[in-house]
Amino acid sequence: MPELPEVETVRRTLAPVLGQRVEAMWTSGLPLRLNRPVPEELLREISLGRTVEDIRRWGKYLLLDLAGAGHSVLVHLGMSGRLRMMAAAGERPPHTHVAWLLSGGAPPAELRYSDPRRFGVIDVVERGNERAHPSLARLGEDPLTGALTGALLHAGSRRVRRSIKTFLLDQHTVAGVGNIYASEALWQARILPTMPAERLSKARADALAAAIHEVFARALEHGGTSLRDFVNADGHAGEHAHYLWVYERDGEPCPRPTCPGIIRRTVLQARSTFHCPRCQRR
Repeated sequence: MPELPEVETVRRTLAPVLGQRVEAMWTSGLPLRLNRPVPEELLREISLGRTVEDIRRWGKYLLLDLAGAGHSVLVHLGMSGRLRMMAAAGERPPHTHVAWLLSGGAPPAELRYSDPRRFGVIDVVERGNERAHPSLARLGEDPLTGALTGALLHAGSRRVRRSIKTFLLDQHTVAGVGNIYASEALWQARILPTMPAERLSKARADALAAAIHEVFARALEHGGTSLRDFVNADGHAGEHAHYLWVYERDGEPCPRPTCPGIIRRTVLQARSTFHCPRCQRR
């Protein structure tokens, strides 16, 4: 599933959409996540004839703001979703579910959402009242806003008996951390993924916050991580898979020069988890 760096990369590569006017819209008529239908009529109402004013991101969600609409298009890529700018004259890729025809570019382009597994979300939210949407109601702070601090992690983890990795994945304290970057950040902070979250000290919370910022910055520098489906809005894969410290590196030496440990893969809450048993301890 695309995590914050991948979704932010999509947002940045969608910059050519800004200022373009929506001339037409097409949908496949197929439902997406949880068999939820795409709200076609409402999408048409807020899209047609309007200019794309801004593209925002909150955690793993994108929000497309349309001038004068008072509402935004909410997009979650799910497991295999792609949001791409493509020439309108070209054939739509298989599994395309929504396409907006844009004017203002040469040649004319379409913004297309495709999703083979249909785990994504396309919906509408009221601008300024985003938390009224059930998907955003309990979403935590976005790290790229500067709101992620050790104090936030420490306060949010009190009386949380679940593992620290599960705590990071639940999106309620920090939005945007997924399976890849949870393993990476916990390794960088030298924290065992199975440690109960409530045992996170203030010092280790500071280290973890710094680690999350670092792994996101590194991933953004390389355009995100493409392990299977992810490409940006231009159709290019991210390069960060070549720079991961521990994720999918089981059996390899720990990247820390002074550590003799070997990266180990375990399964935690049905998700692959990677850590070094020598330098990540309770």
